Amino acid sequence: MKRILLLCVLSSTVLIGFAQTDTTSKEKTDTIKIGGMIIIRKPGGDREIYKQRKGSDSTVKISGRRYNKPSNISTNWWIVDLGFSNYNDKTNYSSAAVQSFAPNSNEDMFKLKNFKSRNVNIWFFMQKLNVAKHILNLKYGLGLELNNYHFDEEQVKFSENPTVITIDPAFKDKLKKNKLAADYITVPLMLNINFTPGRGRGFGISGGVSAGYLYSSRQKVKYNGGKKDKLKDDFDLEKWKISYVGEVLLGPVKLYGSYSPNSMWSKALDQRPYTFGVRFSNW
Repeated sequence: MKRILLLCVLSSTVLIGFAQTDTTSKEKTDTIKIGGMIIIRKPGGDREIYKQRKGSDSTVKISGRRYNKPSNISTNWWIVDLGFSNYNDKTNYSSAAVQSFAPNSNEDMFKLKNFKSRNVNIWFFMQKLNVAKHILNLKYGLGLELNNYHFDEEQVKFSENPTVITIDPAFKDKLKKNKLAADYITVPLMLNINFTPGRGRGFGISGGVSAGYLYSSRQKVKYNGGKKDKLKDDFDLEKWKISYVGEVLLGPVKLYGSYSPNSMWSKALDQRPYTFGVRFSNW
């Protein structure tokens, strides 16, 4: 019987809360008394329920709950992505421009080692702006995209001024690693749909675009004996990288991905980069 009475009281409280209209600019504390129950509704969404002791004016608290209203703007600092980098190779290797840029090249020359090419993103911050009832949000941020492309053909060699990509027989059986690194400072802009607003680890999806600027690129080789060589140059990589970006929020698990519809090179080669992996963030 007490449970039924308490349920009725809570239901009445919710109905009364929806029915009340505050005509002042500030919230007030409302006190409602139903039988031996006293309900106090405080500013900010707090509700407390007290039961009056029999034969006494004293009360005992039997329930209290805070209803947190999400902020219209929330900020997540220092987000980290760990994943993989690759590209969709649509190069026409029979063209004269490609053969001048990468003599005797073919698709096999630029194949990457499976799951060895890595992507690490470090986002200084991301913000989420409420657009409609915290279900539809705008997400944006600023960070670094770090991509390592490990070649399966370890004899690939980059030269500078002008850029020429060749197969160097001197590398044969001497190299342990051979990679091209391309790093961008990037601004993503996404629309987010949050299916569970008000929950810290909810469910939702996001999609949009990002714009990245190439600030560092280099070829790095590591010999079997441990020696390392590094050549820094832009290698005629495209300075700007425009990508479609998205993420899936599955409670504590967050996945991300990106795909550029344009080549990562400013001439000759047509290789369109993409990434995917796991995102470590608060929301």
